[in-house]
Amino acid sequence: MKSTEEVIQQFNETVNMSAEELESWLKDPQSKKAGTGVGLESGKRIKEILKKNPSMDPNGYDEEDIEHMRKVVGYNKRHLAQEDHLKETKTKEELENAKSTISVKNWGHDPIKNME
Repeated sequence: MKSTEEVIQQFNETVNMSAEELESWLKDPQSKKAGTGVGLESGKRIKEILKKNPSMDPNGYDEEDIEHMRKVVGYNKRHLAQEDHLKETKTKEELENAKSTISVKNWGHDPIKNME
């Protein structure tokens, strides 16, 4: 199991959306096109974590935060490995509308941000 320090570092690396960007995204009807709502609930929790500790101070997280951050890191790591392949095979517009992109955005990572 990853250490708390590793989880915090990887969370901050894979979550590339701000609390405001995530909040706006979660209000967009597009965000609901990726499944059951687990990702939407996770997105709300990520937004709370980001707002609670905007300076990303490692001492600013409680155990519940770390537990959720651990889930986020696992989810994002698995899905980001697939995103690299999609970036090679899809246009930016196709990628924006892909279910996998919508899903990973619900988990705080916008793959389109890194495409410019």
